[in-house]
Amino acid sequence: MQDDLVFKALADPTRRLLLDTLRERGGRTLGELEEVVVEHTPMTRFGVSKHLRLLEEADLVVTVRRGREKLHHLNAVPIQQVHARWTAKYTEDRLTTVVTPEHEPEGQA
Repeated sequence: MQDDLVFKALADPTRRLLLDTLRERGGRTLGELEEVVVEHTPMTRFGVSKHLRLLEEADLVVTVRRGREKLHHLNAVPIQQVHARWTAKYTEDRLTTVVTPEHEPEGQA
């Protein structure tokens, strides 16, 4: 299921760092992303590639070829879909419960 891939991708701090980096500026090469990751954790180019591959499988990163370069871009749609499915509907219920007068404690009207 796509949600499972998204949750798995978001569970890792290195992958979240890659997504944050692409959110700041998309169109980065593997080398540029490797530089950012190496600042925070010792990792080889191969390790960064593995993380990017999982992000691509979850459809969170899309790539575009420009000549010999492979540019990586954030695709936020799967995150928005997870939010709509899992967070939004529970938040709506909770907000309704909190603001309904009959749920207020005695003496706090």
